[in-house]
Amino acid sequence: MTALRPLPGRSRSLRYSSEKMEGTGSWDVLEWTKLDSASWSSSYSNLDCLLEAEKILFEACGVILINTNEAGTLLLSNFRILFLSEGTRKLVPLGTIPFTAIEKFNKLALKVQSNKYHNNENAPNRLLQVTGKDMRIVVYGFRPGTKQRRAVVDALLRSNKPERVWDLYAFTCGPSKFSNTNPKERLLNEYFRLLGKSSQRASMNMIEDGSFTLSNDLWRITNLNSNYEICQSYPFALMVPKSISDEDLIQASTFRARCRLPVISWCHPGSGAVIARSSQPLVGLMMNMRSNFDEKLVASFCTQLAGHKEERRKLYIVDARSKKNALANGAKGGGSESSSNYLQSDVCTWPKLVCSSIFCLLELLVFTDNVSLQIIFLGIDNIHAMRDSFSRLRDYLDMHGTTSSDGTSSFLRHGGWTWGGGNLSSMSASVSLLGDSGWLSHIQSILAGVACIAARVAMESASVLVHCSDGWDRTTQLISLACLLLDPYYRTFSGFQALVEKDWLAFGHQFSDRVGMPNVSESCNFEVPIQSSSARSFPSSPVQQLSGSAIAQSSSSSYGLNNYSPIFLQWLDCVSQLMRMYPSAFEFSPTFLVDFMDCLLSCRFGNFFCNSEKERQQCGISETCGCLWAYLADLRSSSGTFHVHCNPFYDPSIHDALLLPAAAALAPTLWPQFHLRWACPVEPNAAEIEDQFRAMTAMYSEMKKEKEEAERKVDELSSAVESLREELLTERDISHAARESAKRATKECAVISRAVQSLGCKVKFTKNGDCTVEVEDGPQKCSHSILQNPSDTTDVSESISSVTEQNVCEALCPLRTREGTCRRPDAGCAQIGSQFLGLKTNFEAFENLSIREGYFAAE
Repeated sequence: MTALRPLPGRSRSLRYSSEKMEGTGSWDVLEWTKLDSASWSSSYSNLDCLLEAEKILFEACGVILINTNEAGTLLLSNFRILFLSEGTRKLVPLGTIPFTAIEKFNKLALKVQSNKYHNNENAPNRLLQVTGKDMRIVVYGFRPGTKQRRAVVDALLRSNKPERVWDLYAFTCGPSKFSNTNPKERLLNEYFRLLGKSSQRASMNMIEDGSFTLSNDLWRITNLNSNYEICQSYPFALMVPKSISDEDLIQASTFRARCRLPVISWCHPGSGAVIARSSQPLVGLMMNMRSNFDEKLVASFCTQLAGHKEERRKLYIVDARSKKNALANGAKGGGSESSSNYLQSDVCTWPKLVCSSIFCLLELLVFTDNVSLQIIFLGIDNIHAMRDSFSRLRDYLDMHGTTSSDGTSSFLRHGGWTWGGGNLSSMSASVSLLGDSGWLSHIQSILAGVACIAARVAMESASVLVHCSDGWDRTTQLISLACLLLDPYYRTFSGFQALVEKDWLAFGHQFSDRVGMPNVSESCNFEVPIQSSSARSFPSSPVQQLSGSAIAQSSSSSYGLNNYSPIFLQWLDCVSQLMRMYPSAFEFSPTFLVDFMDCLLSCRFGNFFCNSEKERQQCGISETCGCLWAYLADLRSSSGTFHVHCNPFYDPSIHDALLLPAAAALAPTLWPQFHLRWACPVEPNAAEIEDQFRAMTAMYSEMKKEKEEAERKVDELSSAVESLREELLTERDISHAARESAKRATKECAVISRAVQSLGCKVKFTKNGDCTVEVEDGPQKCSHSILQNPSDTTDVSESISSVTEQNVCEALCPLRTREGTCRRPDAGCAQIGSQFLGLKTNFEAFENLSIREGYFAAE
């Protein structure tokens, strides 16, 4: 497939003029100049910015990034849109966006007044507006008459609309070095931790033979859904009360929407309280439908309080919807629990106080103390309201940001009315637009409901059952945030991964529908976005307000637009609000959340594909796609605890238990690292103090390492000195022993010399060390010389022994009889010996030796 090229004879690059366009145009006039065609390479295979298995499919030169008035080249790969700057040929982050992160794109035609750079007076500037799911609105400008925009849109439609999930880039790239372990094992390990069985480790053999059904005194793991026959959107393993049999669970599942029966998501290790989840009960319009099995299952969460044999704990049923919406669902067969059927309960609402401020608080009505079960309605809006609110927030940021999609500063747009040159009424109007988006109000509603759940569990040791309609959107938000408040483990990197995989992935949050990805079971087409009445009342983005005529030529949006909703993004926003309130309680930083969300939206990894665990297993996601968690861990491994993903202020000793924010602390603000990074790119740099602290911490760590290294060298030198000291002491002892041995040898030599002379032998020593022994007795004479050769290692004792071996002494001994025996076997001479003779020596006997003249008398 050939890349898009400029028409022959046209220039391949452009430069924008310094002159401003007169009239109503809001962005600079582009001056087209001829440049050498060799300045742009036709091959992009060697680009450093390309990922593994990423290939360039299309090219459009001479494109303007309207947001920043920057010229460059637009590339389409099999993964994303890339925008390369003309001057540096480096990737421009704002203009680079993965296909799956695009919510919609529109062709716009904006007519401008004539000028000297256009031959045609009515030549339109061809624009392509790309709206991202990550808060950005990007506009690309194309030269008129080149038909580049049409070709780019056609190519983008083909590349951005895979009919199957297997056509996504993650399957083309493969697992690579970021291989994925089986998520089922990780889910079981988290269950084991919650049950107090951390010593047990899950394995594939355990999963295959079903031996993972462990239990404690109250709760157990069941393999009832191992084949996803009970509930297709639930995981293969479920935590349920130990007192409820599998047969009761099967019966209870039929009374809940989509068979999402009440199961345990988290249990308190000390008090035994649990947080359970489910979908809405099928009570019907008249709320007269009942299920004894469901009522029994719900009642089983009211276990006995620790230390109180007869007192049972309270149970709260938290319905994320408003009571009005819950009753409306009854017309479709759903609804909410009846206070007359589930134990003895009171129904309480969670109303919003009417307040002119956008930071209105939520208050809970006072409960009575003589009931064992209470129902709370939180009044959180559904996915459609969240989608509209997110769109309004994005438009607000694009309109009032520093850099907007029309290339004009918000301070100068419309004559400066945005801030009115200090006009308070104009400023208040801008602030009211932020409030009208409703995003911060939704965030506050969720945080207030989460604080309510955590307080009931922590302060009353009560169990809580949470549900909404289907139990996979608002329910998941509430439960996972409550776990963050209650369990410090989930505030670490490993715990955060376990939390997301347990409550979001395993329990069937529909990521394919909510994020806008192709699903397994259906071929998805792009649809033109349908604006609601509330959306139409909100001012449009700056591009749609450009002077002249702005015509939407074509539009394309994400898969299943009616089901698309930023539910998970909203949850991460809530997490960032908690991190702002408790800056030292989380091991990870807000930057980690941003990169995590970017990876999810890009669909570069397969962890969040499909709508359920069952579908991911059918697609073989864990075997065929890379792992997002492994990728993020690999990034952190390069810098350790000083990586930008790590919170430099993290101190687990400060917040090692419950986090319970007060109502006044729940006033949310915009998430700068995510919301403002495109509209106000300078504002997220407000975290410079954090960066400086991280740099100082890194410097301190390096100095600490150097100190430890110096101390180690000192220890080594001290050990070496001590070793030398011990060696010197050893040498001294050896020298002393040698001196003592020399003295003893001298003494032995003198004694032996006297003994030899007493036997009539003469020993002569020369200056060169030679020794001669002469023995004279009448006619017998024997002479033996001992030569001292430096190279000769023969022992002196052996030389003298050789004299002895000639029987010289034996022949001359006066005590020797003719038969060869000794006349005086007990005499001292019989005990003479020496180290030179090779005999044992008794020197005391030798000293006392007295030679009598009678010994030498003739026989």
